Amino acid sequence: MVSARVNDMAAAAYAGWLREDATLEEMRTGFDGMCPEPAADATLTEGVVGGVRGTWVEVPGSGATTILHFHAGGYLIGSPTSHRDLGARLARAAGARVFLADYRLAPEHAFPAAHDDGVAAYRGMLADGVDPGSLVVSGDSAGGGLALAVLAAARDAGDPLPAAGVLMSPWADLTLSGDSMDGREAVDPLVSRAVLTEMQQGYLQGADPADHRASPLLGNLAGLPPLLVQVGSSEVLEDDAVRIADGVLRAGGEAFLQVGYEMVHVFPMFADRLPEGAAAIDRIGAFVRAQVRSAVVDAAAV
Repeated sequence: MVSARVNDMAAAAYAGWLREDATLEEMRTGFDGMCPEPAADATLTEGVVGGVRGTWVEVPGSGATTILHFHAGGYLIGSPTSHRDLGARLARAAGARVFLADYRLAPEHAFPAAHDDGVAAYRGMLADGVDPGSLVVSGDSAGGGLALAVLAAARDAGDPLPAAGVLMSPWADLTLSGDSMDGREAVDPLVSRAVLTEMQQGYLQGADPADHRASPLLGNLAGLPPLLVQVGSSEVLEDDAVRIADGVLRAGGEAFLQVGYEMVHVFPMFADRLPEGAAAIDRIGAFVRAQVRSAVVDAAAV
């Protein structure tokens, strides 16, 4: 269950800024600075979708597929800057252009600001003429929970649904009720109940953590597009991922769960130094390509 190779690498990456005495600004700056620059052939362009600012990431081979991605950071930190490399790797693997949404962060913008921005960005994609059959919604950590909440909101509103969703180590239960929250804490070098509690409080600021806009895992998981859910076996959030996949399958939907043995939180973000992370992104790319092809075939048959 414990991999010193992976845990030491992850802990060293976060060590400069994930400290108890770090200010919020130090954490934001540290997270942005921790992540590598994307490959030189990646093109980064600032943009606005549905009133939400963000960064478009494209690489040679980016085609008609569009990925709307919501970044990690517990709703308090993270930005398109922290996720440029991940965005470029997703673009390359999926043959897609990627929009890294710069949704509003707490505590300056409390719940449901991030959720509202996520829904606005999704609807903005549709309003801008993006074919839902070529659109994928993805996210990592808190962004994974946000992605799931956006998919549920689109379903509930009767909006056209995207071809698929991709969730990397999703935090989708802000009540922190998963069994792995305690069962994996001894082996998770990055995330703990205490850390998540601080982030939950900073984002919700008194709102109900069971609200389905904050904890979509606790809501209705029927009628969603096919989901790929990835998580590491050394994560306190492992159970969020497992319960999402189980809930979708029980509701009659499609969900594919991939558990990285002895992998840490959002291990695809370490693809520049972790072969397992690079392999996980390759699997995301294959999934996105397959689901978009399927959506195109289904649309042509109508």
